[in-house]
Amino acid sequence: MKPSSPRKKISRAQARNAALLNQLGTPGLGTLLVGRRVEGALQLLVFLAGFFLFCLWAFRVLVQYYQMMFHDAPKTTPGGLGLAFSGVGICALAWVWSLQTSFALLREASKVGLESLESFAAGQIKMEPAKILLELSTLPKWSRNGEIISRTFVFKDFPAAMKFVNVVAELAEQAQHHPDADIRWNKVTLALTTHDAGGLTDKDFELARQLDTQGKTFGAV
Repeated sequence: MKPSSPRKKISRAQARNAALLNQLGTPGLGTLLVGRRVEGALQLLVFLAGFFLFCLWAFRVLVQYYQMMFHDAPKTTPGGLGLAFSGVGICALAWVWSLQTSFALLREASKVGLESLESFAAGQIKMEPAKILLELSTLPKWSRNGEIISRTFVFKDFPAAMKFVNVVAELAEQAQHHPDADIRWNKVTLALTTHDAGGLTDKDFELARQLDTQGKTFGAV
C-alpha cells in the first residue's frame, strides 16, 4: 500500500486568500486552492446542491407568476418555501464548514510561520571552529577560506551550468540564504557564509549539502 504523502505547508498569504475565497466567494474553492482536494470538493458539492434547490424554488415561483400574469389562473401565494429554506440551509452549512476549514488553515499557516522563524533564528548562531571542521569533513568538495566555504561545480556545457544556477536560486529563496556566485561558461563557483552571524552557521552547511545533491543531478564534477 502506497503511503499517503504529507500535506503541503501553506503560507499566511495562501491561507488568507483561501479564507477570503471561501467566505466571500464560493465555499470550497479556497480549500481547493491550497490543495485540500477532497474536503474542498465536498464543500463545493454541498454548496452547489443547496444553490440548485434554491434556484429550483425560484424557477417555480417565476412560473407561477408568469401563469398569473398571462393566463386566467387564480392568484395564489407561491408555495414550496420548504424547498427554498432547504436550499438556503444547505448553502449555510457549506459556508460554516468552509469557515471552520479557513480557521484551521490560518492556524496552520501561523504555526508554519513560527517554525520557520525559529529555524531561521537557530541558523544564525555562529559555529565553533571544531564544529566547522567536523561539518566540513562531510563535504569533501568544499573548501574553507576564513569564514567562507566554497565549491566550484563543473558541468559539461553552459546550458547545464545555467540550469543548475536556476535551481540554486530557488533553493536560496526557500532557505532565505543566498550564496555568492561566479559563473564562467561551464563552471559555477558558489561561496557561503552567514553575514548576520559574522561567520559560518548551520544554514551554510545545510545549503551546501542541498547544492551538492543538485549538482550531482546535473552531472557536476
